[in-house]
Amino acid sequence: MAGRGTRVRPHSHTTPKPLLPVAGTMIVERIVETFGRTLDRSIDEIVYILGPDFGQPIRDTLTEMSQRQNAKATYKVQDVALGTAHAVLCAEETLEGEVIIVFADTLFDTANKVTLDDADSVIWLKEVEDPSRFGVAVHEGDTITDFVEKPAEPISNQAIIGVYYFKEATQLRTEIEYLMEHNITGHGDEYQLTDALDRMLKQGLVFKKATVDEWLDCGTLPAWLDTSGVILAKEHGEDKDASSYPGSTLLPPVYIGEGVTIEHSTVGPNVSLEAGAAVRGSTLRDSIIQQKATLEQASLTHSSVGQHAHIQHFEGELHIGDHSMIEGNSDLEA
Repeated sequence: MAGRGTRVRPHSHTTPKPLLPVAGTMIVERIVETFGRTLDRSIDEIVYILGPDFGQPIRDTLTEMSQRQNAKATYKVQDVALGTAHAVLCAEETLEGEVIIVFADTLFDTANKVTLDDADSVIWLKEVEDPSRFGVAVHEGDTITDFVEKPAEPISNQAIIGVYYFKEATQLRTEIEYLMEHNITGHGDEYQLTDALDRMLKQGLVFKKATVDEWLDCGTLPAWLDTSGVILAKEHGEDKDASSYPGSTLLPPVYIGEGVTIEHSTVGPNVSLEAGAAVRGSTLRDSIIQQKATLEQASLTHSSVGQHAHIQHFEGELHIGDHSMIEGNSDLEA
């Protein structure tokens, strides 16, 4: 999670993309919770590979999250972005024994438990319509036979979603070191993890596939909003009692965090109100309102509002970062 998430600006100016909320829970924590639910063993330590400008408050947040998941938190820094394999090698001291590697900008889910036995590596895959956008795996049954990065020809429609298990991570570390020592780069002239996997495969290591039912992108503002809508429908699709919110209507799915104020407003569908947010005399749909943001006499749709932001007399679509202020001249009715 070393990238700055430029496609979810302005929010990533202050919050790394994996720490953005989806219905009350950070993206990265949802990923860890999915492992806890679907793996046949527990996670003892989480190693976070961060960018050089991620400050102590970010580490404190991740440490608290790790403690909630009963795991130790360790931090490594990728000073220069040289590719996925390079990012992984930044954690080289911890690349030993059983390891799961995940790129923390997508959510995934599966109804089945993932069995990690009888394989040197397990790669999580999802069938996609356009495999040319992804690294893909070629397989026979459950056994993977080849990896191709962004294939020009439709060799496989099974995309690698960025989740990998290794029984002995020192083997992976050795192959990444080989790539870097011999300056073997792939797509984008960067050191690609798929090249290291391909070397391991050619040495006879057994790669198995695990498939997911859902693979949800959070890499852009529209994708973040769409993914939030999917999660809201799964987790908060039931009708909510609006009696605690004077003169207001709630149209599910809606997530309402702790300490939220709603007065004389219509909220929903597909709205997340994070802890401490306040909505007064407003209408709101298909939007994410982060912690302690305030809306007054506003009408927002397909919008994302940063923490502690204040919006008054505005109608339409809006994406503003933390501590921003928008005051229009409209005379909107709730």
